[in-house]
Amino acid sequence: MPAPRAPAPPVPKPTIRNVAERAGVSKSLVSLVMRGSPHVSERRRQAVLQAARELGYRPNAVARSLVEGRTRLIGAIVADLHNPFFAEFLDGLQESLHGAGLRMLVGSGRWDPLFEAEAVEAFLEMRVDGLVLLSVVPDSLSEAAASVPVVVVGERDVHGVDIVVDDDELGASLAVDHLVELGHRRIAHIEGAPSTTARYRRAGYEKAMKRHGLGDQIAVEPGDFTEEGGYRAARTLLRREPRPTAIFAPNDLVATGALSAADELELAVPGQVSVVGYDNTHLAAIRHISLTSVDQPRRDMGRVAAELLTARIADSARTARQTLVTPHLVVRATTGPVPAS
Repeated sequence: MPAPRAPAPPVPKPTIRNVAERAGVSKSLVSLVMRGSPHVSERRRQAVLQAARELGYRPNAVARSLVEGRTRLIGAIVADLHNPFFAEFLDGLQESLHGAGLRMLVGSGRWDPLFEAEAVEAFLEMRVDGLVLLSVVPDSLSEAAASVPVVVVGERDVHGVDIVVDDDELGASLAVDHLVELGHRRIAHIEGAPSTTARYRRAGYEKAMKRHGLGDQIAVEPGDFTEEGGYRAARTLLRREPRPTAIFAPNDLVATGALSAADELELAVPGQVSVVGYDNTHLAAIRHISLTSVDQPRRDMGRVAAELLTARIADSARTARQTLVTPHLVVRATTGPVPAS
């Protein structure tokens, strides 16, 4: 019986010297190409990249970060990866960061302070060049901001960092105004999870109701930002007497939960109850949902967050800025005239 063959020795990884020899250039020129330097002719750049592809060479990012003093990595932490608004924001953020030569890593806070803190700490341990926090305000924010540039998106009650926020009060007012124009008076609101976003949307709803002389019709049901939370809250609201003729939800996920509750209770939308969401995500535009929703310019918010972050990386002493974006209402099929008594 033949003896078993010994495992083949591992193939050594190609080095920058191997690439330089294959391309017929110096090691320093290969290093310039790998760093994306503009001070290399296109002919030589292509020769180096071709040699690297043929050899299967990949630059050592850790070694390069030690030399350059930066990793070119940005940590983005969102409150909930299941919310399509966050995914669409991240698209805009990543596109802009890529244009600035930065790469994005994503983590989720899961609406849990413990997970938020762990995600922040993990990114700081990875020596990211900056952090973007979307609806996440960890207790360690001030310590994190003392270490790296930080941009907070969707939350206002923070200091010393750049902020990008939607005008949530205006957005809520647009929703209420639309429903009042359709004849609704019994307009209820499902409140989101504890956050400044939820607080400002509730405040906008209540102010708009009072402005229309409907302060006595204000009805707020506690909830969160999930579809299941919207379903539970809407079932409670729609079983009341007198029943609300319209529901303003704090986001599109909650609104879809409200639509499910209406369907289960055999209430026609919008014939017996109208529903308005917030964010105008791709969910709202799906044909069989066709949700009226307040639009946040999420890709633009991602672009602005990237601009603020890169500016802060370039000048850490610059004054912190707050950028307020303006929402608008997109009317679809889930809102209609108030039903006849």
